[in-house]
Amino acid sequence: MSCLLLPLLHFSSCEASSSSSSSSSSSKGREFDYFVLALQWPGTICRSTHHCCSSNGCCGSNPLTYFTIHGLWADYDDGTWPSCCSHSGFDINKISSLLPTLKKYWPSLYCSSSSRCFGGKGPIWAHEWEKHGTCSYPVIQDEYSYFSTTLDLYSKYNVTKILETAGIEATNGEKYLLGDIVSAIKKAFGASPLLVCKHGSLQELRLCFYKDFTPRDCVIGSNIVDDSPNSRNSCPRYISLPTYTFPFPVIGETSGAIARLARKHPELFATS
Repeated sequence: MSCLLLPLLHFSSCEASSSSSSSSSSSKGREFDYFVLALQWPGTICRSTHHCCSSNGCCGSNPLTYFTIHGLWADYDDGTWPSCCSHSGFDINKISSLLPTLKKYWPSLYCSSSSRCFGGKGPIWAHEWEKHGTCSYPVIQDEYSYFSTTLDLYSKYNVTKILETAGIEATNGEKYLLGDIVSAIKKAFGASPLLVCKHGSLQELRLCFYKDFTPRDCVIGSNIVDDSPNSRNSCPRYISLPTYTFPFPVIGETSGAIARLARKHPELFATS
């Protein structure tokens, strides 16, 4: 598995989808307790891709072989979280300088647009900022800081590299002991992560932080997450980090993209 390193951005503020619980908090004016950096493993998600579109990160010419960002979430210790905390709507112009990095490390892995807090659809970044970023105040106070802070944390705690160093790499044949993955992250990160699986494959890996962005153990309600398989984190004792292959059937692409696909994979366009 190749390891991609993101150059550190200026670390600010001291610094489609669920959080660490299945329901959000309805309390108003209550400050959050900690942050969750949610990372997703493209191999598990992209294997379920049946059609492609230009906005789907699964559909690039080279398969994603590193964890990508799902979001940075402000959570409560009781397992709930605030959402849609202000009417500060997403403005892509405010993060224009970050877009190349966001497209690479924080892509959508689906074709459908994400819902926005106060109606309508938009890119995944609009959803994450309006639902979660606006609830990060007073630690994070604006849209640019939300995205730059998330990218900083992603780069500083390079989970792909951490697991590679421990000998845990993407493969369709190998399964790894859940405890070994948790131990590798805990050794490098200094705190226990939360793992979410789908059909025995790792789908998300979440790192938790105090509000000053120092690592802390992830919790579910009052329970510290450990390396024992249980229904709360949906992972069996042995799990995989699967790979996937492109191409998928393509929809909504330009004729040029179709032509490039035909040149690379002529067998897909052969006629009898």
